Amino acid sequence: MLMKNWIKLASASGLLIASAVFQFFPQAAIAAGPDASHFPNVELITQDGKKVHFYDDMIKGKIVVIDMIYTSCEYACPLETARLAQVQKKLGPRVGSDILFYSISIDPQHDTPEVLKSYMEKFHVGPGWTFLTGKKADIDFLSKRLGLYSDPSINKDGHLPHLLIGNEATGQWIRGSALDTPSFQARMIGDFLDNFKHSNLAEQKSTTDGRPLENFDQGQYLFGRQCIACHTIGHGESIGPDLLGVTQARSRQWLLRMIQKPEQLLDEKDPIATALFKKYNGVRMPNTSVSDLEANYIIGYIEAQTAARRQGIHR
Repeated sequence: MLMKNWIKLASASGLLIASAVFQFFPQAAIAAGPDASHFPNVELITQDGKKVHFYDDMIKGKIVVIDMIYTSCEYACPLETARLAQVQKKLGPRVGSDILFYSISIDPQHDTPEVLKSYMEKFHVGPGWTFLTGKKADIDFLSKRLGLYSDPSINKDGHLPHLLIGNEATGQWIRGSALDTPSFQARMIGDFLDNFKHSNLAEQKSTTDGRPLENFDQGQYLFGRQCIACHTIGHGESIGPDLLGVTQARSRQWLLRMIQKPEQLLDEKDPIATALFKKYNGVRMPNTSVSDLEANYIIGYIEAQTAARRQGIHR
């Protein structure tokens, strides 16, 4: 079956990352059903050990959000999972109702259903979000057909954090970054793919005429982009520790290393990093490749927020 071939660019102003919107139309006929010829129908296994078929059971007639992860990842995967958990919260009870989330492991040999279930618990994954494993050959084939495949040599992570959002019934699909802002992702999922029937989901602040954002704070932006998915400053523990006062409790040198090279601290068995790893259920702090300047902006923002909260000023 041939489908309409069109490409549009969905761009977000301000600090948001652009995502490509496209009509998905691979050609091999391998899924069952009159409208299924463009989708693989490979068998996968859920975190509960249930066998499902990709097209028939997972996406047919549904709005879906799909990413590829692996649980031992030290770079993008922990952050993208934490951010999608925020998106899930923004969308509320719609996830599991008319919207379904799927995370498929690219390392099925290690990521058994039991390992995936444990990983979900670490990130406080709610109903409507399924983690899946299966045969390596089937998952590689599926990821290539969906445009989510990355050559394992592309970076230290072994893959790129792509996110595929789609409405199978209407044939609309978006491929973007899984590291995009949760508000933007929630709007794209909840509004665009559902023909804007739900207009109150995600709020985003940006300028549309090219003017700089007022009172732009580089540290605040970087903290929101890299840290807020797992940490708060004065609002309690989340996936990771509350960072209120951390700049007084830890040396700047240690903080810089923890922000820029967290995997090295764990490899060196740094006692503080090891204790935090154990306390927060083995969730690895991802290496987000921030520069020295960016890391110092983040530390400065934490310092400023700590001082403000202690003075009773909440930003």
